Amino acid sequence: MSGRGRTAIVAGAGLGGSLMAIYLARAGYRVKLVERRGDPRRPGIGGGRSINLAISARGFNALGGVDLEQRVLGMAIPMRGRMLHDHAGELKFQPYGTKPEHVIRSVSRLGLNQMLIDAASGHEGIELLFEHTVRDVDLEQGNLIASRPGGGEVTVEGDFVVGADGAFSAVRARMQRLDRFQYSQDYLPLGYKELSIPAGEGGAFRIEREALHIWPRGNSMMIALPNADGSFTCTLFWPFEGKAGFTLPEQPDAIREHFGTHFADAVPLMPELVEDYLRNPTSSLVTVRCSPWHVGGRVVLLGDAAHAVVPFYGQGANASFEDCVVLDACLREASGDLGQAFGEYSRRRKRHADAIADLAIENFHVMSDRVSSPLFQLGKRGEALAERMLPFWFIPLYTMISFSLIPYDDARRRASAQRRQLRLGVLFVVVVVLGILGLLLLPGG
Repeated sequence: MSGRGRTAIVAGAGLGGSLMAIYLARAGYRVKLVERRGDPRRPGIGGGRSINLAISARGFNALGGVDLEQRVLGMAIPMRGRMLHDHAGELKFQPYGTKPEHVIRSVSRLGLNQMLIDAASGHEGIELLFEHTVRDVDLEQGNLIASRPGGGEVTVEGDFVVGADGAFSAVRARMQRLDRFQYSQDYLPLGYKELSIPAGEGGAFRIEREALHIWPRGNSMMIALPNADGSFTCTLFWPFEGKAGFTLPEQPDAIREHFGTHFADAVPLMPELVEDYLRNPTSSLVTVRCSPWHVGGRVVLLGDAAHAVVPFYGQGANASFEDCVVLDACLREASGDLGQAFGEYSRRRKRHADAIADLAIENFHVMSDRVSSPLFQLGKRGEALAERMLPFWFIPLYTMISFSLIPYDDARRRASAQRRQLRLGVLFVVVVVLGILGLLLLPGG
C-alpha cells in the first residue's frame, strides 16, 4: 500500500473530500477528515446547498472504485431525458441519448453526503473532526491550524493536506499568498433559488418521474429534479438585475403574478411557492480557476477548491469524484513520491477542468433558450441519426461528457472535429447531388 505509515489531512467533508478520504484510507493512509460544519448526519445539521445532483458515468465509476456504486444507485432516480415546458404548458420530451443506458440519475446532495460520511466513518483509519474551521495551512510541513467551537486553536498534524473545502477554500486562500499563484473567479449575472413541488397523494409523482424538467425562458429558466419521496426539487435561475429577475418585489401578489405569467403550468403544483420564494436564500453562481493545484508534496487541491463550475452540465460532483480517481492513481503510480504524484495529478486534470467549466457556461444557453428552438431540435435529431449510422465515428458531445469516461477536453476537441467533418460531408453530398442534377438537365442528359 502506497500510504502505509503516512497521515493525510483532508480539509472538507463534502462530496469530494469524503470520497477522497475513503480512497486514501483504502490505500493505507491514516486520514484526518476536517470539516467546519457539524456532522450532517445529525438532525438539523445538514444545511447548505441543496440543488439535487445529476450523477452520471464518471461519478459512478469513482463510486464503484470504493464499492459504493450500488448504494448510490439505490437512493437515486433515473432521468432518461429532458421534459420541456413551454409558455403554454405544452410538453416535449428530449431523450439524453440513443441507448437504454443513456440515463443520468437524480440524487439528494445531502443524502449523498451523509452516505459518504457514513461510509468514511466505517473505516478504522479515518478520524472525523467536525466543527473544526481551517484558519491556516503550514505549506512546508503539511499541517493545518483549525479553530474549535469551544474556543482556541489546534494543530492538526499530518504528512500532507488535501484541500477539498469548496469554492471559497481556506486551503487555496493560503496558497494564493504564494508568488505566481494564478487565481480567478467569475460570477454569472444569474443567481439561483430553491423551490419545491411536493408529492401528490400517497407519494405520487405529479409530473413525469424519469425526466429532468426544464422551463426554458431565454435569459432565465427553472428546472425540477425528482426525489425518492415523490417530490421535486426545483431550482430557479434568474438574473440578479432586470425586470424578470431577483429584483421582483418580495410581495405575495407580485410573486404569484410573475410565476403565473412565466411558469403557468408549474404554479398549481407549488402550493408553497410564495413561502419557498421568501424563505429560501438567493445564491450566486461562480466559476473558479487556479494554478498550480499543489505545493510540492505537501498540499494539493481537489474538487471545487481547484475548479468550481456552474451546474448547467450536471458535472460538478462528477468532476470532483473523477479527481479522486485520478489522484488515487497518481499516488499509486508514484510509489510514495508525493511531489511527483501531485504534479502529475495537476497535469492530467487541469485542462479538463477548464474544459468542463467552459462547457457548463455554454450549456446554460442551451438549456434556457436553444433547447426549445426547432433548429436545435433538428440538429439533435441529426446527431442521433449520425450516431446510429456511424457509431464507430460519431459520438455526440453530451454523450461523451455524461455517458463515457473520455476526458472532458478530449471530448470537446473530438466534438469540434466531428462537427467540421460532418459539415464537409453534407457539403460534399450537396455538391454531388447538384452536379448530378445539372448533368441530367443538360440537353440530351
